[in-house]
Amino acid sequence: MYRSEATIVEFCERARAAAAAVAGDDYEIVLVNDGSPDRSLDLAVSLHEGDAHIRIVDLSRNFGHHKAMMTGLEHARGALVFLIDSDLEEAPELLASFHARLRDTGADVVYGVQASRKGGWFERLSGYVWFKIFNLLSADPLPVNVITVRIMTRRYVESLLLHRERALMIAAIAVITGYRQEPMVVAKRSRGETTYTLRRKVALFVDAITSFSDRPLVAIFYIGSFIVVTASLAALRMIYRKLAHGISVVGWPSLIVSIWLLGGLTIFCIGLLGIYLSRVFIETKQRPYTIVRAVYERKG
Repeated sequence: MYRSEATIVEFCERARAAAAAVAGDDYEIVLVNDGSPDRSLDLAVSLHEGDAHIRIVDLSRNFGHHKAMMTGLEHARGALVFLIDSDLEEAPELLASFHARLRDTGADVVYGVQASRKGGWFERLSGYVWFKIFNLLSADPLPVNVITVRIMTRRYVESLLLHRERALMIAAIAVITGYRQEPMVVAKRSRGETTYTLRRKVALFVDAITSFSDRPLVAIFYIGSFIVVTASLAALRMIYRKLAHGISVVGWPSLIVSIWLLGGLTIFCIGLLGIYLSRVFIETKQRPYTIVRAVYERKG
């Protein structure tokens, strides 16, 4: 839950109906409050007091979408776990079709993909570019237009939770965890302005690439090698022209452009290496990726 005040009551009502239709009375609804600044927690606690199926994991502050989801998976106890956001962009009623697909295929995961991205032209274009570049740089490409909603078996969830890195991206670690995974095409609604701004998308992209791929580091080696070879050939050509034809090398503009090009490339590569080094720094600290302030549940 993050800024879920407007949707949490309806979400819980629909989630209860969907879960009861599939599992009877044998289900739980785990809500994770990711430091929501509105009344989401108060409303959820009121729902919990009237329904023993609802459990609430209240984080001490906002840790981020993906870390909150992983914390929710840690607290989920079911033989099957259905992961979904509470903003109602993905319908809780999808549980029935996802459960049927899981049962019919024998897979460990059924994950949702959008047939076409929601939102305006900029959101669709930025999402398309995001997936294209990530899959180009990653050794483990993501399903295009993959979304949060998915159903998972207990053994898969336990394997997913073995990943303890601090720079989290659920879709990426879901892929590298393995098991049999099946896609399910769904329609995702748009309920106003998304909390995933361009800035957050860029930050998520940088985190994802530097956490799940070493290809940029390899690319630096090849770029450097190309520049060295090209510069060496150009130097040999200039020496040959001077010795063989007496043509002097002139051109301050070309010199300045070369300096700017190589300087910019050097700064870019140092910055990229710095990002990877910061990942090592963060991971070696072994800080918890979330801190739970309280868990609202009924005993027994």
